[in-house]
Amino acid sequence: MATAKKSADAEEIITAEVVETTEVKATAKAGKRSAKAVAETEALVEKEERKAARAESASEEAEKPKQHSNPTRSRLVRRSKAYRKAAELVEVGKAYSLKDALELATKTSAVKFDASVELHVNLGVDPRQADQNIRANLVLPQGTGKTIRVAVFADDQVEGADLSGVEAISKDLEKGAINFDTLIATPANMAKLGKYARLLGPRGLMPNPKSGTVTTNVAKAVAEAKAGRVEFRVDSTGIVHLSVGKVSFGGVKLLENASAVMNSIRAAKPASVKGNYVKAIHVTTTMGPSITVTANE
Repeated sequence: MATAKKSADAEEIITAEVVETTEVKATAKAGKRSAKAVAETEALVEKEERKAARAESASEEAEKPKQHSNPTRSRLVRRSKAYRKAAELVEVGKAYSLKDALELATKTSAVKFDASVELHVNLGVDPRQADQNIRANLVLPQGTGKTIRVAVFADDQVEGADLSGVEAISKDLEKGAINFDTLIATPANMAKLGKYARLLGPRGLMPNPKSGTVTTNVAKAVAEAKAGRVEFRVDSTGIVHLSVGKVSFGGVKLLENASAVMNSIRAAKPASVKGNYVKAIHVTTTMGPSITVTANE
């Protein structure tokens, strides 16, 4: 028994020496398995891990929304000095009468040319409904302040028109040239204008009976167009946009035109509309500040 125990102890000692010798051989004095080489390898692995961590962190930062150092300025601050000075004349939150709003509009024009005065009326209608798609025309009492070039698509020459004749107008339209602001046609010649619909339609120049530009009384239509006949209709959001004159008209003439427009809009109220028909009214000049008008005036 004692001999067997001594033999087992001797074997354990020999095994431990072999393992120790193997560990020593694992780190040789030189070569890839030397202590220096192993340390360099470990340092390289740590370096690559740090590089990968930095790349991942940079990727996460890039995905985050960028924060602007300078806050976004308000729309008024971004306007010109002349506009800001004109906007100071309009009291914020106040609804003016139509007369006062038009008088104020003539003072808030910040441009050097004779600006147009625009009327924007928000109606409580649904333009998708056929009976609520408001559309009408009228002659402004004081005119539009613009020189209107009128063309008449008819067989005979028309007095007062700037351009008339089927052949003359067709020749220009074939070239894509439009030398008029209003086109009036007789019912008999409307079929000949069909092939120019893609040219005239998008520009709002296609004659239409509802706008009074398709008629047998051509002379009357020309006179009204020259006198300041305008057409209005609601856009897809139910708003009517229309110019009612120039700043040089003054408040009295502008009020006369604007009143005629509002009377025409109210007269066109559909029977199916319940509640508030006129929801909001605003007056503004070309590139000028907006002025709120009392809607229930």
